[in-house]
Amino acid sequence: MSRFVTKTIHAYLDYPVALGLIAMPFILGLGTVNPIAFQLSVATGVAALLLTLLTDHHLGVIKVLSYQLHLTVDFLVGLVFIAAPFIFGFAGLEAAYYWVIGATVLVVVGLHKPEDA
Repeated sequence: MSRFVTKTIHAYLDYPVALGLIAMPFILGLGTVNPIAFQLSVATGVAALLLTLLTDHHLGVIKVLSYQLHLTVDFLVGLVFIAAPFIFGFAGLEAAYYWVIGATVLVVVGLHKPEDA
């Protein structure tokens, strides 16, 4: 498998992803069936923004967290997002949202260049 997601590429993805996790529940109307579907995404987006600001990469502002820790947290978020529909009973758009985001995060982490970690 060709791993092409560098630390630089990952850093550039972090801010729009964090903002997307905050904005998309509003845009898609998540939470009308299950409020946790809204809250989990927004809370994760805020946490992802803080994680990015604190990560030791070129777009980090206060570089106190290792990049490897950042990747580990991303991986765990991907797993939680895949599991969330089963744990919280999300269905329809809410389930699809979490499965797509979770799978995408896992793919990005999986395509990361190991020598760049």
